[in-house]
This record gives sequence, C-alpha cells and structure tokens, in this order.
Amino acid sequence: MDTLRALPSVHQLLEEEPATALIAAHGRPLVRFAVQRVLEDERRQATVDTSQARWARVEATIQGLRRPRLRPVVNATGVILHTNLGRAPLAAAAADATARIAGRYSTLEFDPQTGRRGRRHDLVADALRYLTGAPSAAVVNNCAAAVLLMLTALARSKEVIVARGELVEIGGGFRMPEVMRLSGARMVEVGTTNRTRAEDYAAAITSRTAAIMKVHASNFQVVGFTEAVELKPLAAIAAQHHLVLLHDLGSGALLDTTTVGLAAEPGIQESLLSGVDLVAASADKLLGGPQAGLLLGRADLVERVMKHPLARAVRVDKLTIAALAATLDLYLTQSFGEVPIWGMLRASAESIRSRAEAWQRRLADLGVAAEVAAADSTVGGGSLPGERLPTMALAITPQKGSATELLRRLREHDPPVIGRIVDERVLLDPRTVLPGEDDAVVDAVTGGLA
Repeated sequence: MDTLRALPSVHQLLEEEPATALIAAHGRPLVRFAVQRVLEDERRQATVDTSQARWARVEATIQGLRRPRLRPVVNATGVILHTNLGRAPLAAAAADATARIAGRYSTLEFDPQTGRRGRRHDLVADALRYLTGAPSAAVVNNCAAAVLLMLTALARSKEVIVARGELVEIGGGFRMPEVMRLSGARMVEVGTTNRTRAEDYAAAITSRTAAIMKVHASNFQVVGFTEAVELKPLAAIAAQHHLVLLHDLGSGALLDTTTVGLAAEPGIQESLLSGVDLVAASADKLLGGPQAGLLLGRADLVERVMKHPLARAVRVDKLTIAALAATLDLYLTQSFGEVPIWGMLRASAESIRSRAEAWQRRLADLGVAAEVAAADSTVGGGSLPGERLPTMALAITPQKGSATELLRRLREHDPPVIGRIVDERVLLDPRTVLPGEDDAVVDAVTGGLA
C-alpha cells in the first residue's frame, strides 16, 4: 500500500515537462489516456517506475495507438496474388486515379449532362461490356458478395443445382455452401466429389428449381478418376428447362494465361460465349485491379439483381470505382505491361536472375554472403492452383541463428520484407518485388544479419 501511495496522479504527470512535448505532438486527450493506462499498469503490478521509465512507457503507448497497422510491405515470397498481402498491387495509373478522387467530390452517382442521379456501377459498365462482350455489367464489393447477391435476387426460396465437388471453401475458412445458404436458396447437390455428369443435373430438376450453378475450382485441383460437365452442356440443360445458368468464375481473367506458360484459366469471355446467363468474378486477382466483384451477363438479370435491396449493402465506394476504371482503361488500350501482376507473370527467368544477382553483388560489397538459386513462383490468390513459374531467388543461409529468426527480423524491418523458407534457407524472390524496392531488400537483409 505504501508503494501505491508513491504513485503520482494523472494531473501531476500532465504538468511535468515531458508531458508538454507529448501534448504538443499528440494532443492532450491522447496523452492523458496513455498516462492513465501506464499508471493503471503500475497500480495493478504494485510497482512504481522511475520517471524516465514511466514516460518511455507513455510514449510507447501513444506510438502503439498511432502507428498505422495497414502499411506497405515488400512481397518477396514469389506468390503473385498473395491474399494476406492484399492480392494484386494496383497499376500506377489506378493508384493515381484513386488519389485524385479520394480528397474531392466526384460524379459517383451524378450525371453532369442531365443533372440527375446516376448509378455508380454504370461508370465502369461500358468498359466491362466492351472487354467481355457481356450485354450488361455491374460491380459489387467482392466475388462472394456477387454470388450472394445473384442467388438472393434470383433464387431465394427456390432450388439451385450445384455439383458436390464444387462446394469449395475459400480463404479465411469461409465455405461457399454457407455463403449460398445465406441467400435463402436451397442448394441441391448432385454427383460425387470427383465425378458429375450431365444426367445428374437433369435428374435433379424439379418445379422448384430456379437455377444451375457452376463453381470454378479456383483454389484446388481434383485429379485422377474425375469427370465434370462443361458450361455448354449445362447451358443447353438450363435453356431446355427454362432455368438460369450462373457461374462463380472466381479469378476474372481477361487475358490468356497460356501465353505466360501457365495452364488455361477460364476467362470471362469464354464463360459468356458458352451460354452462361450471369457470371460472378473477382477484380483483384488475374484482372489486377482493386477488390471488387464483377457481375456480367444478361441485361434483364443484371438489372434485377442490382435492384435488390441487398445490392446497396454490398456496393463499392468511389475509390474502388476509380481504381477499377483506370485498370480497365489499361486493358482497353492493351497496355498490359502496366498492370503489375502481368509484368510479374511475364517476367523471364533471365531477367529475374539478373535482379537477384544484383542484390547478391550489393550484399557481397557489404560483407554479406548469399547465393542465387533456382526456385518456383506461384500465382496464388485462388488462381491456377498447382501451377509453377520457374524463377531465381536470393538464398540466404544464416551463419548465426536460424532461418526462422532471420525471417522474423526481415518482417521487423521498415518496410517489412516478407520471404519464405526452403531447406533452412531464406528465399527472396525478385519476381514479386516491385520496382523501386531493391534498396529495402538489401537493407533488410543487411540489418537482419547484423
């Protein structure tokens, strides 16, 4: 008890000299809160810190509250669409467009020609129609929202037929059957995990059936004794029974992935040409834009879906629209090299080797030993599972400590450098390191091994 009596009051501390500087920098309310928290800790632990230690803790508390939690990192993992790191980095044009709109009023839902209210998704609809051939297009906040919205608007209280092997789990433990059930539609599973035939779909159709749904297995592979029904036969079955064919396509590719040595990823155009009535796709995967869900297909269905009350709950903001419009403009002008993920996908092993060797030479000049080793990059982000791109990585074997410890120190660098461990070596893959981030890599490695 005598120890606790020695604790100063909040008022006393706020009158001390260190408080004056902190208040000038951070404002009195925040400093008062930090002082209260530090004193509460001392009271709880029945200790009295020195004045210097106490003020250091006060300042650390303030900095902890003010330090941005969302901050840039250097992605040296070799995973191009790394979901935990924000998936596709925006093109410079998209980032600039977002910055121009962020601090100003805009034509988000206003038509300057008529002076009347407009619809925000119409701002990108023309470009999407041109690029995909879709009769109509709209945008919501992600692909799962697009799926939820179209099922709610078109199949609530009705049946939707889906192959059992397509009831996937997406990132973060979210399972598509659960997302689908939220719509109020009843999922009718057909076939088996590995084999589904056209007659399975046809046999499941009843008077309560509203739609057939195809879900692209974007984040896993089923190999061996397998069979699945392609879109065209499904479109024929849907048309014969006056049903709607829905496609949860996922990655949203507009370009042919075989041109970069990868397997063919189903594209939006291919889906629509196959007879799908409504396609849902992501904008932040192989399209290389901001997080958004694209809805493309029959004009009457898009109109019906976007008039549903849920559409307001999943709408996108002005920043997403600005970034998406600028990204689509790069496709309109075929400026694909300016979309960062396509630059990464197309990068040759030779160009990557050259960059890794440049890092190696710079580190050698600083007395740090590293090797350049062959490795594989991956697409990630629920796209092209199992596909690998040959790459060359900087490989570091710590002389002291473990690879895990070095990886941690790289993460503690400002900005954090995120790598991976293979065979007790830390690998840093230049494929996913953006231009202008080389200094950060070299500095992080040098500091991490110091």
